[in-house]
Amino acid sequence: MYMSYGWPQVIPLERGLRPSSHRIVYFKVNNRLLLVVSPSHLELWSSSQHRVRLGKYKRDADSLRREGENSQAVWSPDAKLIAVMTTSLYLHLFKVQFSEKRVQIGGKQPSGLYFATISLLLSEQVPFADMNLSVSNIVSDNRHMLLGLSDGSLYGISWKGEFSGAIGLDHPIRNDSDKVTDIPHPLNNGIAAIANPGAPISQQNSIKRPAIVQLELCFPMRLLFVLYSDGQLMLCSVSKKGLKQVESIRSEKLVGSGDAVCTSVASEQQILAVGTRRAVVELYDLADSASLIRTVSLFDWGYSVEDTGPVTCIAWTPDNSAFAVGWKYRGLTVWSVSGCRLMSTIRQIGLSSVSSPMVKPNQDSRCEPLVSGVSLMQWDEFGYKLYAIEEGSSERVLAFSFGKCCLNRGVSGMTYVRQVIYGEDRLLVVQSEDTNELKMLHLNLPVSYLSQNWPVQHVAASKDGMYLAVAGLHGLILYDIRLKKWRVFGDISQEQKIQCKGLLWLGKIVVVCNYDDSSNTYELLFYPRYHLDQSSLLCRKSLLTKPMVMDVYENYILVTYRPFDVHIFHVKLSGELTPSSTPDLQLSTVRELSIMTAKSHPAAMRFIPDQLPRECASTDHLSSSPDGLDREPSRCLILRANGELSLLDLDDGRERELTDSVELFWVTCGQSEETTNLIEEVSWLDYGHRGMQVWYPSPGVESFKQEDFLQLDPELEFDREVYPLGLLPNVGVVVGVSQRMSFSACTEFPCFEPSPQAQTILHCLLRHLLQRNKSQEALRLAELSAEKPHFSHCLEWLLFTVFDAEISRQNLNKHRNNGLKSATSFTLLEKTCDLIRNFPEYFDVVVSVARKTDGRHWADLFSAAGRSTELFEECFQRRWYRTAACYILVIAKLEGPAVSQYSALRLLQATLDESLYELAGELVRFLLRSGREYEQASSDSDRLSPRFLGYFLFRSNYKRQSTDYRSPSFKEQSAHVTSVKNILENHASYLMSGKELSKLVAFVKGTQFDLVEYLQREKNGSARLESFASGLELIGQKLQMSTLQSRLDAEFLLAHMCSVKFKEWIVVLATLLRRSEVLFDLFRHDLRLWRAYSVTLQSYPAFFEYHDLVEALEERLAAYANSEEEY
Repeated sequence: MYMSYGWPQVIPLERGLRPSSHRIVYFKVNNRLLLVVSPSHLELWSSSQHRVRLGKYKRDADSLRREGENSQAVWSPDAKLIAVMTTSLYLHLFKVQFSEKRVQIGGKQPSGLYFATISLLLSEQVPFADMNLSVSNIVSDNRHMLLGLSDGSLYGISWKGEFSGAIGLDHPIRNDSDKVTDIPHPLNNGIAAIANPGAPISQQNSIKRPAIVQLELCFPMRLLFVLYSDGQLMLCSVSKKGLKQVESIRSEKLVGSGDAVCTSVASEQQILAVGTRRAVVELYDLADSASLIRTVSLFDWGYSVEDTGPVTCIAWTPDNSAFAVGWKYRGLTVWSVSGCRLMSTIRQIGLSSVSSPMVKPNQDSRCEPLVSGVSLMQWDEFGYKLYAIEEGSSERVLAFSFGKCCLNRGVSGMTYVRQVIYGEDRLLVVQSEDTNELKMLHLNLPVSYLSQNWPVQHVAASKDGMYLAVAGLHGLILYDIRLKKWRVFGDISQEQKIQCKGLLWLGKIVVVCNYDDSSNTYELLFYPRYHLDQSSLLCRKSLLTKPMVMDVYENYILVTYRPFDVHIFHVKLSGELTPSSTPDLQLSTVRELSIMTAKSHPAAMRFIPDQLPRECASTDHLSSSPDGLDREPSRCLILRANGELSLLDLDDGRERELTDSVELFWVTCGQSEETTNLIEEVSWLDYGHRGMQVWYPSPGVESFKQEDFLQLDPELEFDREVYPLGLLPNVGVVVGVSQRMSFSACTEFPCFEPSPQAQTILHCLLRHLLQRNKSQEALRLAELSAEKPHFSHCLEWLLFTVFDAEISRQNLNKHRNNGLKSATSFTLLEKTCDLIRNFPEYFDVVVSVARKTDGRHWADLFSAAGRSTELFEECFQRRWYRTAACYILVIAKLEGPAVSQYSALRLLQATLDESLYELAGELVRFLLRSGREYEQASSDSDRLSPRFLGYFLFRSNYKRQSTDYRSPSFKEQSAHVTSVKNILENHASYLMSGKELSKLVAFVKGTQFDLVEYLQREKNGSARLESFASGLELIGQKLQMSTLQSRLDAEFLLAHMCSVKFKEWIVVLATLLRRSEVLFDLFRHDLRLWRAYSVTLQSYPAFFEYHDLVEALEERLAAYANSEEEY
């Protein structure tokens, strides 16, 4: 799969001679070359390691005036000829020739690039030039071209400049219900009669046809797609001779929903992508009568068609596993076939956003590439670069760098424990040593190797993930992750003789599938990882032909040829595999199968080893096994190019289809002997359009049972912008990757950053073991995972999925009028609770699951988990007050309001003692509501429970209702309300007596305690200060005025003291805060108090810091007294 990284690169284009429109006419990558056709000139660039302009052709002003500007173009498949159609309908044929002059790039090594010349071979006006027609675009094969005309006809031209004439196809029709109907086949095989081959069909037929706006040719499938201006898309068949026999093109059927604007074909996957005016891309299966597979769009990310505009272009990756979509108004996005969003230039706002983040006119467009839309796109031949041209731009091409995820396909094997993305010149390795924070490491390949062997083509990781084998155009290099060192061939001549077509790891041996171009043969080369040299070559095995897929397991190698011939080799190693010894490796064929099938060819095959007990697994993978444990695998998994996953029995050749729409899979059974492997019970996992699927072995006729756990755990499904890369068996998680963008003020474009993500599957493994009555194994697995990240989350989802399944079964039984409950499922629920009860997270997990389910089903949950009052009491004794608070509503529902109020009062007193004032405030509000609300229908309490429980589990952001102690309902003084008031007042008195003022402020704010009423009542009680001096010193020590929070608390108290006119407190707090205006207003009406205040502060050495405050007050009071006398 494909992930973008780094900053987009800019390829500058030359300005033309007064072009009528700022656009690029044609854009194509072919044979490591990039052709750009502008209205007035052509440019040829290198699209290899060094992107330089190799040649150009500029038309002069006289030619532009006489023959018109370039309007359409096509490049021959062999990259030798270019055909250009002008606005005045002149056909220009150009020839591309490379000179012997080498391009000098710099550095020691030659670049291998040569300058090119583009010369005009032919300039001739087409026969239909006087018909006032326009050309949509041009498609071609090796010998002929086909033009789509605005009168709905097709016109054929050879690459020699010979005009074949026009044909007309039956225009597609729709019935009244707007459903696509098959086109009736006319007597002339779908072709209108042609009276004059040299003229367009509009001369010969009076039927008005809509204009053709795009032609799309898929020669491997012999299909031609004709897109009309009214949005109809017609599928046509082409003869085996290609476009030479234009008259043999026949219309077959309509495809699409009738609003198509562009289309593109993935011939390898046999999928047709259709872009629509609705900004939706529709995918059709051409192998299944062009049936709709799925649609993709940015609607779920908050972008409507008004934001992005219609689709303008679609470009498939070379391997057809992903496709890029460009929009008319804004940006491009890359999707996988399964619908995972891999990359987007549009700024991210997340899934299901209600906002529509349009770019404002005054917004800085530097933050987003292609902000004006996309006109043309092209992938390079390796899929490492996506070239795009912005709508309305003719001055530059943007090149986005992409890395490929190692998908374990073809002839290269990849272990799932090491997640690697490889780009043209680097590896992006997921560092998973710390699963709390997965990181992406950029590992650049040595320049000495890359300069002659660009680009990277194959990557394979050893079974333990500690060694990487990397192959470019020639040779290979090894990387030791522990030592961070590269190992290369010492002899470059040996390196250049190797053309790697695939890589495998066989223990400590690297297996290279090599192509020998001198003899046109393929062979397997076995090198020890400690030495890359011909002298250390362990074995050379010739292959029959080019292998299609390969795999290795322990001592066995699987090689499959076309059409479907499977060969299995056994590897026997004699001697120690060390530099000081001379080991001997022998290969013997142990099995050959030739399978006849009409299915799609395999894209990957993996051995399925027999799952033996952990203690019986062999530890020596490359030695003979006398105890008979070195057993040949008898089955293998097959992933076909069309996404079908099947199981092949190697003994009898029978193949059983398992599922479809699969993109990748990992075989996990028998892959690790580590005792900390958490996925020992899993056979394999697969990923596709349905999400992740886990497969477990099971006894009986059906040897494997599938459990689509993501349908049971919808919130655990991989986000549609996270693509899975591999597994970490020791922590039980799937590692995926998603795209992030970082913005900088010093760069025009953002940096694209692949970001690794972790997704746990532990709860699925535990549930599987419990279903198979393996409670002890489940407990051991859970104990191994207890210190892992997200362990509590896994336990919660385990209980939730089991309980949710039980609720669903109960509802189903009610609909079937079956009152019998499933004893098995209740047993599973009890087993799950018994398992989780072994861990301290049990109490949090149970109440969290209760919060996620309807209160009507709580009785069933707590019948298995234990009585709610007992769970509450256990939490209370352990002083887990927040968890205990979550049980209050459960107790109210199951045990009644009286029990819940008693429990809440106990908990309120405990939380106040622990200064948990926010939690105490929620308990207060619950207690004041409960007397009134529990008298109502039980549905009211159900309605309140999510918010109440939600506060204790997560911080609530809803507006709190104030507790009005003076309200009529409060003054009724019911028993529990009186208890609440007494508890709060006693705690306030305790805090005030100890002058714990910061806690008092937090208490008042958390519980909304009426401090004003309390102060009025306690002026001569607990709130009374013995003396000003002692009060100032004590309160100053308690509040610590050097901190901002203490000053805010003092301000809060001062405001309340002023409201009740508590003079001694006002003087103390205003002094601590140095609020001279408050002191001045107080002292100017009470000079006696001023004199006492002044004498006290000046007589105590401890109050020396306030002398400047006294002096300032004295000056203001003197000035005030003088002004009063004058008045």
